[in-house]
Amino acid sequence: MSKLRFLHTADLHLDTPFKGMTGLPIERFDQLRNSTFEAFSDLIEYAIKTKPDFVLIVGDIYDGEDRSLRAQLKFQEGMKKLDEADIPVFISYGNHDHLKGNWTRFDLPGNVHVFDEKVGARTLNIRGETVNVYGFSYGERHIREAMVEQYPVAPSEGIHIGLLHGSLVGDESHAVYAPFTKEALLSKRYDYWALGHIHKRQQLHQEPPIVYPGNLQGRHRNERGMKGFYEVALSKGDAQLEFVPASTIVFEQISISCAGIKHAGQWFEVCTTELDAFQAKQGASILELQMIDIDEDAAELFNQSTEEEWLMTLREFLQEREPFVWISRISYERTFINHDVTEALINPIISTMESWTSEQWQDVLQDVYQHARSLKYLERLTEDDFNDIRTEAEKRLIAELSERK
Repeated sequence: MSKLRFLHTADLHLDTPFKGMTGLPIERFDQLRNSTFEAFSDLIEYAIKTKPDFVLIVGDIYDGEDRSLRAQLKFQEGMKKLDEADIPVFISYGNHDHLKGNWTRFDLPGNVHVFDEKVGARTLNIRGETVNVYGFSYGERHIREAMVEQYPVAPSEGIHIGLLHGSLVGDESHAVYAPFTKEALLSKRYDYWALGHIHKRQQLHQEPPIVYPGNLQGRHRNERGMKGFYEVALSKGDAQLEFVPASTIVFEQISISCAGIKHAGQWFEVCTTELDAFQAKQGASILELQMIDIDEDAAELFNQSTEEEWLMTLREFLQEREPFVWISRISYERTFINHDVTEALINPIISTMESWTSEQWQDVLQDVYQHARSLKYLERLTEDDFNDIRTEAEKRLIAELSERK
């Protein structure tokens, strides 16, 4: 028979509020708020155009357990379009949209199959081939159990696909829910494992494929790059995966070489050239600019104005561009050390901070991140966060010593 064709997506997070995007003009913020819906719409339109045999959605369709009316309505409309196109959909809800949340229910059309709290199976006959799809939905937010143990071992006949919203044991980039090992997944003898939960594209195994598609739309600076979903062509013992971009706004960091820059006009020209190239390739974006190759001339130039002034001026310079480019922050490869400050006082401290591992940074910050009342307001720290904290500490140290000189 011809290969099965299906779409694999996860972590739509419809109606993400995008907290913390301070300074973004209201019309741009509205675009950002709508970006999760636009990415979802692109997924639906792609499915209608390409007519896959079915669609897999592996958890966190909604951003919160109390699903917004708007998000549910948009999702229902998308499912109805797929129903009209005779495209089945299989859904397993995750930790963000678990079944015990409080929400006004929307009915989904008959083409949609939602797995319940226990691992279950759904069988399809596609062009003479028996296809078995297995999965479960989170009954509550925190699933610490290794749910993979409840999946049946596949018989040799037919095609077998598992849906699992969870964490690879040892990967703590996200909160650890429904943990699994690759060995446990492989022991089930499935032809494809469709994963969700980690907002980064990862293929944990090739044959059979064990795949995270990442989320459809980046939601903050730690979810950089183009996001999307996978189109999969699958037969017994063979699979081809094609990534399909869906993000309508891309979060990214760009490095700007400042070598040889002496004047502000030169800096704006270099920034514009880099931004034009990025914009032509990726479209609308929210960017961090990291200044690198900072020599004495560039350092002297940047020290003539505050970081905030450089940032605001660049934003004004770019504000009329379409598709829009928003500069969220400007950072520097290394903080400038004023000549009035003795480098011998600062460099040992900076070197010490630069040598700290993630675990050492966690120890330093434990008074804040282990406080019971702060936990619900603070997200898991990433390497980018540690770099930001180190950079800010260097700035404050230099400023303090400069004032005392």
